[in-house]
Amino acid sequence: METVALGLYLAISIALTVWVAHILSANGIVFLKECFGHDDTLARSTNHLLVVGFYLVNLGWILLTLRFGRPPETVADTIRFLSSKIGIVVVVLGAMHFFNMNAIAKFGRKVGEWLREDQVRSA
Repeated sequence: METVALGLYLAISIALTVWVAHILSANGIVFLKECFGHDDTLARSTNHLLVVGFYLVNLGWILLTLRFGRPPETVADTIRFLSSKIGIVVVVLGAMHFFNMNAIAKFGRKVGEWLREDQVRSA
């Protein structure tokens, strides 16, 4: 039962991470372009770097948490085991999203200041 539960945990968690990364990347590019003064190259580069970091942190967390929890012995134990582990992954994904949004907003404001300063200097 443990092997099946761990296999399901990995499959569901990794699929969830890939799906969330895709959704955030696809929808976040608009936000990044606005934050970076409509600089498409900078926005796309930052978006890609955020996705890579998102994968590294979340996949690392998923792999590290494989060892935690009591091995399930029944179907009910397996459901509890999976819900606990996947629930933690979902919370981590949400926390990463809010951390990234906060960092982007702060960094975007700083880049916006730099762009405005450059425009004033060149005018």
